[in-house]
Amino acid sequence: MATYNTSDFRKGLKVQIDGEPYIMTEMMFVKPGKGNALYKCKLKNLIRGTSLDRTYKGGDSLESADVETTDVQFLYRNGEDYVFMHNESFEQFEVTSDVAGDIWKYLKDGIACAMTLYNGNAIIVEPPNHFELEVIECVPGTKGDTATNVTKPAKVETGAEFNVPGFIKEGNVIKIDTRSGEYIERVSN
Repeated sequence: MATYNTSDFRKGLKVQIDGEPYIMTEMMFVKPGKGNALYKCKLKNLIRGTSLDRTYKGGDSLESADVETTDVQFLYRNGEDYVFMHNESFEQFEVTSDVAGDIWKYLKDGIACAMTLYNGNAIIVEPPNHFELEVIECVPGTKGDTATNVTKPAKVETGAEFNVPGFIKEGNVIKIDTRSGEYIERVSN
């Protein structure tokens, strides 16, 4: 397995520590007056999402993680699991709801997603950053509620609920930021 020396350290580097994959989210080079250069790193566990801070001396090395990000397409739900297909090899991946997390809110047949694989197993599935969904159920806005800060829950075609402005009505298509779950704009009336 390949290794990275401290001279290779940079933000976004995927490494393996104690048999688990991490991504380097921050890296700061420190050169004290005396002694070796230091590399202060913040690393995020790609499986659990936990973070850790580590300091390495010049000349230290870390194992590279066998992590690959690939484009997949959502096919269907199989009980509590989700089935995705690799766009080029047509290989299918069954992803548990633990790994998928809240992605169900955005899953429609054929949606393209990014899947991160570690040793051939899916560890992260990400939908596009912005996604359009049709509103299938929401209470009508009250007359005079045109202020932008008035919100109400709206149920979309995937069964998820999002807070939307008071002027949104059934049949509207809305754009949602999948990273935060927040309403961005109305796409169609």
